[in-house]
Amino acid sequence: MGRSFSRRLQCGESWAGTGTTRRVFPLLQWKQKTPKTAGSGQSLRGCQLMETAVAAAPAWGFFSSFLLLAFGTLVAALLGAAHRLGLFYQLMHKVDTASTRHGGENVAAVLKAHGVRFLFTLVGGHISPLLVACEKLGIRVVDTRHEVTAVFAADAVARLTGTVGVAAVTAGPGLTNTVTAVKNAQIAQSPVLLLGGAASTLLQNRGALQAIDQIALFRPLCKFCASVRRVRDIIPTLRAAMAAAQSGTPGPVFVELPLDVLYPYFMVQKEMVPAKPPKGLMSRAVHWYLANSLANLFAGAWEPQPEGPLPLDIPQASPQQVQRCVEILSRAKKPLMLIGSQALLPPTSSDKLRVAVETLGIPCFLAGMARGLLGRNHPLHFRQNRRAALKKADVVVLAGAVCDFRLSYGRVLSRSSKIIVVNRDRKEMLINSDIFWKPQEAVQGDVGSFVVKLVEGLRGQMWASDWAEELRQADQQKEQAFREKALMPVAQHLNPVRVLQLVEDTLPDNSILVVDGGDFVGTAAYLVQPRGPLRWLDPGAFGTLGVGAGFALGAKLCRPDAEVWCLFGDGAFGYSLIEFDTFVRHKIPVMALIGNDAGWTQISREQVPSLGSNVACGLAYTDYHKAAQGLGAQGLLLSRENEDQVVKVLRDAQQWCQDGHPVVVNILIGRTDFRDGSIAM
Repeated sequence: MGRSFSRRLQCGESWAGTGTTRRVFPLLQWKQKTPKTAGSGQSLRGCQLMETAVAAAPAWGFFSSFLLLAFGTLVAALLGAAHRLGLFYQLMHKVDTASTRHGGENVAAVLKAHGVRFLFTLVGGHISPLLVACEKLGIRVVDTRHEVTAVFAADAVARLTGTVGVAAVTAGPGLTNTVTAVKNAQIAQSPVLLLGGAASTLLQNRGALQAIDQIALFRPLCKFCASVRRVRDIIPTLRAAMAAAQSGTPGPVFVELPLDVLYPYFMVQKEMVPAKPPKGLMSRAVHWYLANSLANLFAGAWEPQPEGPLPLDIPQASPQQVQRCVEILSRAKKPLMLIGSQALLPPTSSDKLRVAVETLGIPCFLAGMARGLLGRNHPLHFRQNRRAALKKADVVVLAGAVCDFRLSYGRVLSRSSKIIVVNRDRKEMLINSDIFWKPQEAVQGDVGSFVVKLVEGLRGQMWASDWAEELRQADQQKEQAFREKALMPVAQHLNPVRVLQLVEDTLPDNSILVVDGGDFVGTAAYLVQPRGPLRWLDPGAFGTLGVGAGFALGAKLCRPDAEVWCLFGDGAFGYSLIEFDTFVRHKIPVMALIGNDAGWTQISREQVPSLGSNVACGLAYTDYHKAAQGLGAQGLLLSRENEDQVVKVLRDAQQWCQDGHPVVVNILIGRTDFRDGSIAM
């Protein structure tokens, strides 16, 4: 006990015994076995050796820890690489190398399980397997002359059926040709599934034919974007995409299907893996990598998976919100409803919504897909002087209507009115509310369901009839002014207001109206009424020209017993003319009425007085009816020479359609001041 702790350490001892010393300081064991010699020098060297051993111990511990960490990192990296290469999955799921099945069959199975009846396309080698598979399962494949038409047709199917419309196009330019239609579907909130071909997975970013970053292109346009990398992932990816398209605020979704995911094993193997045996280490490594990639593509490809629809997430108004809105409306003297396209979305049927609106008894204006909800000439439906009505109303319900340019960004709303706004999309619901208007109650939820719940809370509520009568008188005065304009002479050809009044008188109850154009269609919006719910198709807030042929195609397929009447401006018809070849080939009889005033009149009526030039606004009185005849359709002409036969020509066109022929009626019209000052900025 006489020696100090430091002295013990110098001599290699431990208060826990020599055994502990040997375990902790192995180098000291050698020192303890070395015979001591007399003299202080040897003693000093012994102590120095012991000090060296003490210093070496932490270094050895650090080195062993580093080795352990490096080994763990290497193992983790190897396991991660094995996982990415699909080695673990391949251990448990076999690759059926003898199978002739292909990924297109999985695509078709999912579409069939979701009730898809039509697939619109323009063929390309990247997507051939899915087209063939859809045909075999009874899904009608309709090929168009331009990819944008295929997506517009899918959009129309989505709007009219409440399901997902589907289009499939080939890679690269096939997909870029659809961008306008996809953006239109996004703004119109249409659930559309776009299937796009792509270069093989291993050839992407390596200069393959028509290979671009398609996901980056469509990510800003779609709610959901995915690229399928293995055959087994086709089914779950498509199910997720279909659910995303319809959940929340509906919209387009995009799924990329590389070529090697769609074609059968033997064809992909032939293209991917060299037939000759490899020579050399690098060649063998590449050969193994390609063979493993092929195996990973097809491992578990044909194992059974659920194919049906996933549950949808549709927002609903809370009972507390509904009750607050009921209380606001119960105190109203001059309530008014603006009903937009969102009100027609599932799960509320158009018939149930119509009954709810009639039961509420609130005067309303209808827009977008809600046009025709109450039929023709319903006492609650008002069509003219909307701006004045909004200024006078004490409570306004914006049921799917949006305060964008269509409502002057909210400036048409009175500051003294109580505003109830309901919309699935919060951003759209509150747009411009920080500047021009303020909601009393903002409800994020399904519009149709909300209106039905209002009825339950306001059952028995009545509003004074003088409010509706005031609106009706204003309507009648405006319509009388229209009748007077219809009688005014024009410099040449036919008066478009008069023509559209005759169209209104001739239009059958089972008709669907498709509108595509500027000035002529803008005039028609005031004069021609859809005969029922879901019987009006316009592009929506994006104002896209060129929707006509695609919308007509989708509408006629969905409603084969309906007469599809398309109202075109002559400028807009240029986009759709070639698709009359599509109508003829697929035996789809639709009727196109072209308001041909030889110009982009909606633009020129503002450009000329404001800027003093008609540059780029002039067209010709083209013989569109003859062009249609060249494509195999029927063509008729209306001009001043047969002015007294407008109704007869329309009836003849109807008869041609009933006999199974698409028809173009080329109506030469003059210009009026009906829409002066109507340009939207």
